[in-house]
Amino acid sequence: MSRPRILIVDDEPSIRRVLAAHLRRDGYQVDDAEHGGQAIERLEAQPYHLLVTDLQMPEIGGLELLAWCRAELPEIPVIIITAFGTVHSAVEALKLGAHDYITKPFDLTELRNVIGKALAHRVRVGDKPRREPDGRFALVGRTESMQYVYDLIERVAASPSTVLIQGESGTGKELVARALHDQSPRSAKPFIQVNCGAIPANLFESELFGHERGAFTGAVSAKPGRFELADNGTLFLDEISELPKEMQVKLLRALQELSFERVGGLRTIHVDVRVVAATNVDLQAEVAAGRFREDLFYRLNVVPITIPPLRERLSDIPLLVQHFLAKYNRRLGRSVASVDPGTIEQLATWHWPGNVRELENVMERAVLLADGPTLEPRDLHGVGKAVANPEGSPEADQLDLKEYVRLHTARLERSRIQRALDREHGNVTQAARRLGISRKGLQTKMKAYGLRDPERSGEASP
Repeated sequence: MSRPRILIVDDEPSIRRVLAAHLRRDGYQVDDAEHGGQAIERLEAQPYHLLVTDLQMPEIGGLELLAWCRAELPEIPVIIITAFGTVHSAVEALKLGAHDYITKPFDLTELRNVIGKALAHRVRVGDKPRREPDGRFALVGRTESMQYVYDLIERVAASPSTVLIQGESGTGKELVARALHDQSPRSAKPFIQVNCGAIPANLFESELFGHERGAFTGAVSAKPGRFELADNGTLFLDEISELPKEMQVKLLRALQELSFERVGGLRTIHVDVRVVAATNVDLQAEVAAGRFREDLFYRLNVVPITIPPLRERLSDIPLLVQHFLAKYNRRLGRSVASVDPGTIEQLATWHWPGNVRELENVMERAVLLADGPTLEPRDLHGVGKAVANPEGSPEADQLDLKEYVRLHTARLERSRIQRALDREHGNVTQAARRLGISRKGLQTKMKAYGLRDPERSGEASP
């Protein structure tokens, strides 16, 4: 077995960091999760050879995670990490099917031995067939357009070529970027993400390239930038269209030469980084408008991958609904067992301006508020009705369908923005990140919808 993949689950970041560093040094591919719910998402998204999990965690603990693995993925050996005083709980875990356990503070030699035995046991037993997901690389969908995306990921993942992922907000651009990293020879190295729409313009250079001590006021110590942190791995530049014009030429030089200097530094730093960029706007139109450098566009657009919007692959909705139904039953502690065919039909009438992210939000709300074991059309709280039954509202008597849909979409968008601002306590930057748009874009929409309340909008936020 070459380069086994191990998932580490622990709510203590320091434990995850130490374990991952040692195991990667031993040649393993390592992912981590901070609680059981996140671990289950990872396990459902891709195959693992071994699970190492803490016993005591918030939300879904180690024993619950073990029980899920024994039911859903019995071929994966599970090693339990437990504190010295709770060994009896680890013994209970062995009775439930754990392969072995180690106690904190753990001895690295013992850990290596336990992991080696667990992986050898899996090889002897043999991998049982894993149930095939309705998609690939944590993406869900069987349509021809999605199969083309999967094929591109598989064909270009191993190369060092720059990739530009294009698609509307909510289509899954980050998932594609992570798939490119996970399927590449760099998978055991860092995956560093930069949201270009969430960084103040005056901090861009420091964020990307780092700075030396004393380079500017507040630079009390030297700090590596994202390029350095991603050395030998993947750097994901999300919302690349938001990169300030003065930074575009510096990024171009870094991409061409794979070298740069920290702010305030004289030493040239060389890195081996694979760059993946993503955008939800037409970069060629930005080039034509003079807002984006043409040479940088061509440098990024070596391998373009376009993710189709959900409205162009409506036949994938039943698969996505089942995926999110299982996810939110588990996360919310609900037991909605099935979906009424009328619910699927109603969802298929919607135009999904927020794409898969919007569908996920709809499913989370529907599962949370469902009255019974079957998801009924009424549990969708109106989603789909604007298209399926426009005459159901008095406004439809005076408006044609196109105008009614436009108004209904605007109301939905305003509501989503207000909800995001409420959840982030008025912080515009955090709300923009939650919505998957740039800070500048959110501010524009807030102004259009009359949401620029100075006491709540977070204009003073960083």
